[in-house]
Amino acid sequence: MKRNPLLRVLRLALPFWRGMALATLLGVLTIASSVSLMATSAWLISKAALQPSIAELSVAVVGVRFFGIARGVFRYLERLVSHETTFRLLAHLRVEFYKAIEPLAPARLVSARSGDLLSRVIDDIESLQNLYLRAVAPPLTAVILALLLTLFLNRFDPLIALAALVFMLAAGILIPLLAWWGSENAGGGRVAGRAELAATLVDHIQGMAETLVYGQDGPQLEKIRVLNQGLVAEERRMARFDALQLALTVLLTNGAALAVLVVAIPRIEGVYLATAALATIAAFEAFMPLAGAAVHLGENAHAARRLFELADLPPVVTDPADPAPFPDQPSLEIHDLAFRYAADEPAILEGVSLTLQPGERIAILGESGAGKSTLVNILLRFWDYDTGRIRLGGRDLRDYRQADVRDMFGVLTQRTHLFNTTLRENIRIARSGATQAEVEAAAQQAQIHDFILSLPEGYDTLVGEDGSQLSGGERQRVALARVLLKNAPILILDEATANLDPITEHAVMETILQSTTGQSLLVFTHRRVLLDQMDRVYVIRQRRLVRYP
Repeated sequence: MKRNPLLRVLRLALPFWRGMALATLLGVLTIASSVSLMATSAWLISKAALQPSIAELSVAVVGVRFFGIARGVFRYLERLVSHETTFRLLAHLRVEFYKAIEPLAPARLVSARSGDLLSRVIDDIESLQNLYLRAVAPPLTAVILALLLTLFLNRFDPLIALAALVFMLAAGILIPLLAWWGSENAGGGRVAGRAELAATLVDHIQGMAETLVYGQDGPQLEKIRVLNQGLVAEERRMARFDALQLALTVLLTNGAALAVLVVAIPRIEGVYLATAALATIAAFEAFMPLAGAAVHLGENAHAARRLFELADLPPVVTDPADPAPFPDQPSLEIHDLAFRYAADEPAILEGVSLTLQPGERIAILGESGAGKSTLVNILLRFWDYDTGRIRLGGRDLRDYRQADVRDMFGVLTQRTHLFNTTLRENIRIARSGATQAEVEAAAQQAQIHDFILSLPEGYDTLVGEDGSQLSGGERQRVALARVLLKNAPILILDEATANLDPITEHAVMETILQSTTGQSLLVFTHRRVLLDQMDRVYVIRQRRLVRYP
């Protein structure tokens, strides 16, 4: 049975209960200061109209000053603590969500849209701040203020307290329920619309060049316009609910003040009438956020549900309960391997066998879609194979932790991602503790060091989004420097030069072969470049691996 997503999110907030409790206490003190300020001021003005001695008013004068200052101080502290706690909660949620989805990559996330993932990580988690700011502390504050005001008015007369309590219950229960009922679908529609628009925008931006080339920018812009109009409509619906609940709350606030006055006039002295009425109005500040919280609760629930429906997916590959130690020998043996992505899909690989001894260089040829990248993903434990056996360092591949397996391999693909940061950080991502000298040594091996030094900012040069400031050959050399810095026992090249022109391809391949002397090398390619420098060459034909030529 699935648990309520909002309760699960609240459970994640338990480590921050002290900050939330302090924010609630400060919120109570803030509104209590407001109530006290209004009540004291009302009594002071009413009493002063009777022209008493200044001694009778001195305590009230001091009280007005104290509560006026206290209200501002407590409000500042409440905002400081509540927002600090909320930001820490949001950071905690993002980290927990990343921890949950990282084991899913790439098998479970291969069909996910990057824009949708971005929307979940940023927008959905961001929307949950309303859950903590509006749905946790404000109800507690309202309950405490309702109790305090009831006790205060009860000192004048129980009927006055009862009149105020009826309106407070309506403001604290009936209006939020009405708001929840009216906006139950609007919040979810806004989250879904925002996510779809974000995903479409990311797809359009990433494929903008191809869209312009094929003249499809018009339909794409129309699609974005339609999605934007849908989101605006959902925003308007939410705004109408916000306005309605605010109007009803103001109506109940004024109604409570009027009811208190009507009940109080025949029962208490005239000097206390303004005190009772204005204290009631001030106390309703605690109830103002409740209806808004109910309006946005549907959105929060939908956002939490979107997060957990992804985070709850079981990973395709899991670590063994008792993992084998890190292998000493980088030997690799594949025997009669078979793999398919799903039980109802055709086999991608069948009967694949291969042995790679330390220091050997093997090339595997195959056309696009032949299964080369699939074999790489299996070796990296992104997917588990169906039948057969893979042994790494004399032990079954599935005996090792995934992280240990990936430490054994350095991988260079045709689409290596470069982050929008400096050249230094893009290389050092392979080994975060590497020194500048080690980074430069790897760049020299990759024959990119001189080019980097020729740039005005050298290794501090920003490469742009996905390395957009570099050419294809430069990007591949930076990626090669990253792999060489890792210094893994086995290097895998998966179509590493497929997007390069023949001259650059030949130069990059020569650089790789010169820089990896002594390392085991697996080259997956459909181009026959420098095959004469390989120890053995295989080709994938009809899902099987055969010797070439």
